[in-house]
This record gives sequence, structure tokens and C-alpha cells, in this order.
Amino acid sequence: MTHVDSIARTGFVHLLPEPTRVLLEACGSLSDWDAFSASWNRLPHDGYMADGGRYRRRRHATFAVSRDGHAERRPHQPHYQSRDYNPLNGGVVRWFEPVEEDVGAGATMSAVLGFCAQAFDALAPAEVATWHVEVHQFRIEPAGDLAGNPTPEGRHQDGVDYVLVLMVRRHNIESGTTTLHSVDGRDLGSFTLQQPLDAVLIDDARVTHGVTPVRALDPEEPAYRDVLVVTFRRA
Repeated sequence: MTHVDSIARTGFVHLLPEPTRVLLEACGSLSDWDAFSASWNRLPHDGYMADGGRYRRRRHATFAVSRDGHAERRPHQPHYQSRDYNPLNGGVVRWFEPVEEDVGAGATMSAVLGFCAQAFDALAPAEVATWHVEVHQFRIEPAGDLAGNPTPEGRHQDGVDYVLVLMVRRHNIESGTTTLHSVDGRDLGSFTLQQPLDAVLIDDARVTHGVTPVRALDPEEPAYRDVLVVTFRRA
């Protein structure tokens, strides 16, 4: 069964690093992976956390992606979710600092967008000619004995068609377990994205998802969870 078949059957697929690498390299190159992952060290704090938390950093970008995988970056724009999808931080027009130009135009990002387009095109009606795509770089930083919450809004949908969550790096943390449920509340599974290129692809209309809080293994040392989240919505 292919990853596309798994999404069609269950609403999601969890991919381990090596299969993810193969699929990404079939759509491009990971030649700038080191620079790509290092860019998470330059994320500014998310200033819109309604819980007052200082544990999240992020950048954001939007693209138009055609069915052949061609991606065109759009002028920088805000991110918006209704409170129906994000009861904590929704209902607010949120302007985040943009994904750095060389990261957004780099080989890894191109491969990621091409891979997503290939998978989601196979699941979507043929009349979808162009996808509205949002890219989010997230870093969650637990500090000392304080936890960091990857999904402070709780178990949720994103209000899009499909979602990719790609692990970039985790350091000195425990937990961060991804949980998946049907929209009627049935438990569909759980797992922890541990290694770079661990990934999950989700049919957002059929599956809700969340991630448990992370804590530092050694409270005296830096701790973080870095992921790339990519959402595809019919334009």
C-alpha cells in the first residue's frame, strides 16, 4: 500500500525517515538540508500566544502550487484561522515574520512542496488546478521545568484540505506524541516524530490531530522541537 492509499483509507499516513527521504528525493533534492534545518535557529518569538506563553517561535510563507508541482511564492500575507478551528489564537489576523528567502527558494523546500503536491493531487478532484499553500516553521522551547505546547489549541483541525508535519530536529526533549482521531472522536493512533524526516500527512476534513506537551530532559540545557508544517487548501 502506498502512502497515498493509506491517506485515502485511514485519513493519514505516518512515514519514517528513510521512506520520506526517498519520496522527497523523487521530487527534488535535499542538498541544502543542513542550511534548511539551521534556519530554525533564527526564528523570532510568536507574539500572538493568547495563553501568554513564550515557548513558541515561528516563521510563515504562502505559495501557489500547481498540479505539476510548480511552486510560486506569493507576497507576504497574514495567517488567519477562525475560532472554530483555533479557539485559543483564532479570530485574529496574525502577521508572522516571513520564511527567509533562501529557505523558501531552496532545494529542500521545493522538494517538500513537490512531494505534497504529488500526494495531494492524487487525492483531490482533477478540477483543483492550483493550491493555496501555507508553510510554517515552528520551534517549541520548553524552559527549565516549564513545558512547551506544540498544539496549545488542543486537538484540532486546521481548516484546510491536507496537512504535512515534517520533523526537522528535536533536542533534549521528551514526549511530543502526535495523536490522531476521527472527527467523531474515535482514536486512530499515536506516535512520536523522533528523527529528522519523520513525517505525517493528514486529510484535515477527516482527522483531528494534536501533540502532547514537551519537557526538557535536562532543564539546565537548551531544549527544542523543530517542525515544518505545510497546509494545502483548494485555491
